[in-house]
Amino acid sequence: MQAKAIAKFVRVSPRKAGQVAGLVRGKKVNEALAILKYTPQKPASILAKVIESAIANAENNHEMDKEKLYVAEIYANQGPTIKRFRPRAMGRATSIRKRTSHIGVVLKEK
Repeated sequence: MQAKAIAKFVRVSPRKAGQVAGLVRGKKVNEALAILKYTPQKPASILAKVIESAIANAENNHEMDKEKLYVAEIYANQGPTIKRFRPRAMGRATSIRKRTSHIGVVLKEK
């Protein structure tokens, strides 16, 4: 039995989110939330929200015990890139790519 949650179109780059996701992969849920609480990067709060959503799904939809849950999978895939332009010297323009992510979490019971 597994419970999952996905956050789509999150305005954080998938590379940065993936680095923070690596900190909690395979950990128990309580330990993962504690690690993310004291991680200073921006994706940490977003990942914590997704994990809490997956915990709620596990308890309400699948009647799983919160104490036995662990993070089986956590990933940050690339979403669509928002393209913008910034003016530069001598009438030129430079493109700016604002990256988005699709963040997913799968929880399982031990």
